[in-house]
Amino acid sequence: MRTKRMRRKHLCIMALLLALAAAHGVSAAPQSRANATLSGVVIGPDDKPVAHASVSYQSADGSAPHVVHTDSQGRFTIPKLKADIYDIRASGKGVFSDWEKNVNLRPGQTKSVTLHLIYAKKIPKAYVNSKPAQQ
Repeated sequence: MRTKRMRRKHLCIMALLLALAAAHGVSAAPQSRANATLSGVVIGPDDKPVAHASVSYQSADGSAPHVVHTDSQGRFTIPKLKADIYDIRASGKGVFSDWEKNVNLRPGQTKSVTLHLIYAKKIPKAYVNSKPAQQ
């Protein structure tokens, strides 16, 4: 009789330990797949933040391109990104930044970048410092 009780007790303890181990494994899995966040600011050729600039980003392999826009202070945030390697570029008022390539985002990480608008076929009037006419 005593051995029967001991077996049940051991089985219950083993079942409890297995359940705990399984629960621990399940709770650890989402952390390894946690999303990442990419944020930053877009700066114009005049060294001022660019409101409502377009920020294009895609996986480094060129897949899944997306666009977000900066706020009134030139800032942007891209939450819930899959941990991956990304390329990112900004444009605004006819001027573009270089591609920021190979931005590596790890699970749960928040990374910040500054994108400088520097390229244009012709610098838009919005960025030309006009001087008063000399008399």
